[in-house]
Amino acid sequence: MRTLRLIPVFLVLLGASASAAPAADPNLWLEDVEGAKAIGWVKERNAGSLKELQGDPRYEPLHQEMRAILNAEDRIPAPAWRGGRIYNFWQDAEHVRGLWRRATLAEYRKKDTKWEILLDFDKLGRDEGESWVYKGANCRAPGYTRCLVSLSRGGKDAVVVREFDAERSTFVAGGFVLPEAKHRFEWLDDGALLVGSDFGPGSLTKSGYPRTIRRWARGTSLSEAPVVFSALETDVSVEPSSYENETGRLVILQVGKTFFETEYHRMTADGTFRRLALPLESEIQDWDGHRLYALLLKDWTVAGATYRNGTMVSIPDDAYDGKALAGKVESVYAPDSRSSLDSAFFLKGTLHLLIRENVVTRLYTAARGAGSSFTRTLVALPDNGTISIAAADPYRPELFVNYTSFLVPSTLSLIPKAGAAPETLKSLPPRFDASGFEAVQLEATSADGTKVPYFLVRRASAPVDGATPTLLYGYGGFQVVYGPFYLETAGKAWLERGGAYALANIRGGGEFGPAWHQAALKKNRPRAFEDFEAVASDLIARRLTSPRRLGIMGGSNGGLLVGAVMTRRPELFRAVVCQVPLLDMMRYHKLLAGHSWMGEYGDPEGEEHDAILSYSPYQNLKKGVAYPRAFFVTSTKDDRVHPGHARKMVARLRELGGDPLYYENIEGGHGGAADLEQRAKRTSLEYSYLYRSLID
Repeated sequence: MRTLRLIPVFLVLLGASASAAPAADPNLWLEDVEGAKAIGWVKERNAGSLKELQGDPRYEPLHQEMRAILNAEDRIPAPAWRGGRIYNFWQDAEHVRGLWRRATLAEYRKKDTKWEILLDFDKLGRDEGESWVYKGANCRAPGYTRCLVSLSRGGKDAVVVREFDAERSTFVAGGFVLPEAKHRFEWLDDGALLVGSDFGPGSLTKSGYPRTIRRWARGTSLSEAPVVFSALETDVSVEPSSYENETGRLVILQVGKTFFETEYHRMTADGTFRRLALPLESEIQDWDGHRLYALLLKDWTVAGATYRNGTMVSIPDDAYDGKALAGKVESVYAPDSRSSLDSAFFLKGTLHLLIRENVVTRLYTAARGAGSSFTRTLVALPDNGTISIAAADPYRPELFVNYTSFLVPSTLSLIPKAGAAPETLKSLPPRFDASGFEAVQLEATSADGTKVPYFLVRRASAPVDGATPTLLYGYGGFQVVYGPFYLETAGKAWLERGGAYALANIRGGGEFGPAWHQAALKKNRPRAFEDFEAVASDLIARRLTSPRRLGIMGGSNGGLLVGAVMTRRPELFRAVVCQVPLLDMMRYHKLLAGHSWMGEYGDPEGEEHDAILSYSPYQNLKKGVAYPRAFFVTSTKDDRVHPGHARKMVARLRELGGDPLYYENIEGGHGGAADLEQRAKRTSLEYSYLYRSLID
């Protein structure tokens, strides 16, 4: 079943000349993820870093504070709204790997909700001798009684899938079971699935994702299930999805040609698939029962008309020929230079639009007016923050909405139906003393003159003398947006201890729509680095901080960001927290899922070679340069971004006489932590490092 895209609420470049590509990489052995020699190196690095950081007298008090916040019983239980009941996954100090549970809405409204336990993952792991990490459940609508539960060993992307009976709270004997792999699956009906998996030679793309889709009927062998669709080996992946409501159900295969180019194939009445007349550069948002709504990632000229990128259009759901679309394409939403569509969806026939306006989010309902025009109505929710859709069921009118901002704790509201006033259901208690702090939005000017917005959270009375320790966070890739979010752990760990926090909305992200993202693609990737450097320089020029007091943090693509600017402009920063990063960009496409990101970064062996080599952090480390003493954090079980990136960067820095800190969690996956206890430890290590680097 298609799920609404949720906005994460967590803290969760040109300058250096390119060095010549080395004839051989002496650290290649560190790419052997679980090899004895490599793991021995990891344990040695971990021991040194833990001794230093956990030996700091501030570490243990901080660790206890982080554990208390992350395991607090008064957190908002994140809802999943299915068939009139609230489902929730919950972790705390007693239930480290978590509980999957549910309650009625009436019970959920209560302060002390009585939950029905469906699965206890700590018990399941003990019973089966596995380190199970819950990775979600796909439940068959509208009854939601049969679910496909994904279980990961240690937090990896690869999962084991088992059919679960939610009414009896038990796995289904003889039900659907998929062995460990990076599966793609969807319910076809109660007795059949569409499945993409690792079926052996020829069944995966070069990116390591499913290439073929099979129709698997209950009670038959998966290996004998007929192939109903085959993508190319050079495609990224093929994935089944569905869009449904009270009018019916639409099954679609999404064939990723690149990370940002997708073919959409509709299942027809005879079980075959026909390609829809949507452009490759588009993202389906929803289906109203008759028409598909899609966000354009590039300008689209069709049937004599042109629709610019960032526009959401609708077309008939049986449109297979673009030439026949004359007069049938509707422009539902068109952006301006400082706004963009975050997502769109229908509930009981009403179109809802989440729109970012100068990075903050607002929710609108839209009604069809004369002809194909739509009129928007603003939903009365708090402003100057991030609004996200917490839960919805396409068969029901209720909408659960979360609001968050830097200094105001998150609030969960229920909108009973379109047009009704929001009702506050749950509010997060304050986790830190926000009195005296302010959150402002500022602008920096990048190297090419582009105005780059950023947020700054600081004590309003702090002197403007360059002495404030400041942590600057950034991502800048894959059209991901980071807007305001409650600084739950950072407020306690950093703001209360005298620090300031900055969030840069640089190009490569999706803050201002597809064009903002595409401005930093492939050969233009250095623009993201220049934007980030411009924000750092602006903070320094305004005397809000200084290079001695400025640290940077980023994870995944953000790890590439901070790794790159560390090598390009080391004089700007005193501290670098580089999490689950890409760093060897000359080999990223050969490691794990890296091949799938060539649409973002380009081909290191093709026309982008020189551009990538000019900034690839691992290749641009040089002898005699005073780099910040960085802290690299990764995970052995990260099967998305290879831990070899961080390992090799640290090894190279040590070869050059540096002494970087390094911590590799043996579990955790790409999130760096498999549970709240691991997250508390990692967070405490990172802030202990920042104290030692920026405050001392």
